Amino acid sequence: MSNELCFLPATELARRIRRKDLSARELMQASLAQIERVNPKLNAIVSLYAEQALAQALAADEKQARGEVLPPLHGLPVAHKDLMLTKGMRTTFGSPIFKDFIPDQNLLLVDRLQAAGGISVGKTNTPEFGAGSQTFNAVFGKTLNPYDTSKTCGGSSGGSAVALAAGMVPLCDGSDMGGSLRCPANFCNIVGMRTSPGRVPVWPAKSGWSTLGVEGPMARTVADCALMMSVIAGPDARSPIAIAEPGASFTRALARDFKGVRVAWSPDLGGLPVDARVSAVLASQRPTFASLGCAIEDATPDLADANEIFHTLRAWQFELSFGDLLDAHRDQLKDTVIWNIEAGRKLSGPQIGGMHDFMQRYEFLILPVNQVPPFDVDQPYITEINGEKMDTYIDWMKSCYFITVTGHPAISVPCGFTADGLPVGVQIVGRHQDDFGVLQLAHAFEQATQLWKRRPAIAQ
Repeated sequence: MSNELCFLPATELARRIRRKDLSARELMQASLAQIERVNPKLNAIVSLYAEQALAQALAADEKQARGEVLPPLHGLPVAHKDLMLTKGMRTTFGSPIFKDFIPDQNLLLVDRLQAAGGISVGKTNTPEFGAGSQTFNAVFGKTLNPYDTSKTCGGSSGGSAVALAAGMVPLCDGSDMGGSLRCPANFCNIVGMRTSPGRVPVWPAKSGWSTLGVEGPMARTVADCALMMSVIAGPDARSPIAIAEPGASFTRALARDFKGVRVAWSPDLGGLPVDARVSAVLASQRPTFASLGCAIEDATPDLADANEIFHTLRAWQFELSFGDLLDAHRDQLKDTVIWNIEAGRKLSGPQIGGMHDFMQRYEFLILPVNQVPPFDVDQPYITEINGEKMDTYIDWMKSCYFITVTGHPAISVPCGFTADGLPVGVQIVGRHQDDFGVLQLAHAFEQATQLWKRRPAIAQ
């Protein structure tokens, strides 16, 4: 029974706790047992605070027994990406420089999750400073894909994706610059959402005006992501780009009629190389969107400048965030981080520009999340697709980072499996700041396919 608990949606777990059919302590015990059993095989959670989490679960039950008002995430175990500042909990950023660092403050996102009743169980693995869509680092090693442990789980929120897919926790946070919420969700058959810049305010932040990197939810279902959004979204005076709409707007019903809604279908985003296995899975689900009533047309936005814009802004962000570390600890940084920082130091002001609006004719854009399925975990990154050489370590992620520069919300939701059982997601992109609409279409697709229910054998 405890193992079955570990795979129930967060929304169902929250209902059971409120009805007193389940205690927070029972749920935490089940979660910690699953972590103990499965995590050594996968290396998803790298810093575990089991005793602290159990004590907080007991306190949550006592709060409920006193008849106090219960917050939305009351008693739910939550794990945090190891880039997120967590007060009193080790935060390494995947770097040897910070292998023993314990922050004295929380990231705003973490504060909001804890204030909403979420119980922090530990930190999830990430590549060094989140650089790259393959989760490994010199501090904790590599995280394995639960559907095939010889394959990568993606990144940079890879540990979070694996923790969810393997039933260790019902909710995780993550961040996304070039696809770090979407890629690992895609590789692990879970849901990961790149939120609109400012939807989930980032604090503390060295560049409060930046729209490139965002924070957001990861879960096994779209409804669980919406639940998490209801507590992590909403304005904060310390973020100059914060969206004023309150998080409570995400408590609305996700059900919607999509009859006649115009959707752009772009299987390669205008000519990107895409592995045939990914293309086949995506194509197989086009009829599903049609069955929902969507009016689907083959169309691709003009993203001709997206590559230059992304690389320019990413380099600037890395130099701003980590330039001082390069000066002090160059010998402890991996080569791709050094490359990003040094590229940022070569920039001049006029190079940093904006991105024109698109998707005027369509409410949604549907395309692949990743251009390849999960690959060998010992391969740092993809060097070619369909015979086309990749110039940098992130070029195989263009299907994600081209969307990043538009500033539009996007989600990865389970779409199917390759012939050898590897997960493939579909990316749904919405209009400017229409995060809720993206969740609605993703929810409708998820309900039609039920692919989220397929579990990795290693976690059964």
